Order: sequence, then C-alpha cells, then structure tokens
Amino acid sequence: MPRLSEVIAALDALWPPERAESWDAVGTVCGDPDAEVARVLFAVDPVEAIADEAIALGADLIVTHHPLYLRGTTTVAAGHFKGRVVHRLIKHDIALHVAHTNADTADPG
Repeated sequence: MPRLSEVIAALDALWPPERAESWDAVGTVCGDPDAEVARVLFAVDPVEAIADEAIALGADLIVTHHPLYLRGTTTVAAGHFKGRVVHRLIKHDIALHVAHTNADTADPG
C-alpha cells in the first residue's frame, strides 16, 4: 500500500507545484505523510459534503481542484466552515491535497 508521501510525490510529478500561480495555495492541507492510502476521492471543491462522501467511501485522501484556504488563515476552529472541514478530515484520518493552477497549466492540464 502506498504512503501519502508517495501519492503526493506522484501528484506533484503530474502537476508540479512550482507551476502554480503566485497567489495560489496548492499542496497538502492536512494528512500524515506516513499514512497508507488505499482509496482517493477527487472533487472540485473541498466542502463538507465532500468530506462526508469521503468518510462514507472510506477514502484516505481527497484531491480537490479548488483550495480550502486560498488566503491567509487565522483559525481552524470547528466553529467556522473551513475549520469544520479540517477537523472532520483529521478526525477520520483523511488527507486533503490541492492541485489548482498547477493542474491548469500542466501538459495536459
């Protein structure tokens, strides 16, 4: 079973993070690099419904196109939408990785 770090390395080879626009926030949001990854869910947006779907499917990793955090973050408190997503993912050992403008500019994008 591949480790998260190995899956991320493969994703970064497809969609190099250095190809992202300077304003973009790509990469791993949460997840243990040593965790095993058996099931991956791909989605456009990292919203609560996607987190729920990942939990129901037994996914170990969510890869989204749009970032959860695009601008500076001051909190991951569960009282806020984005914080709830992060808390839910961490609680269920689900990693989140973002490939946005780096995926757009890849060949093929």
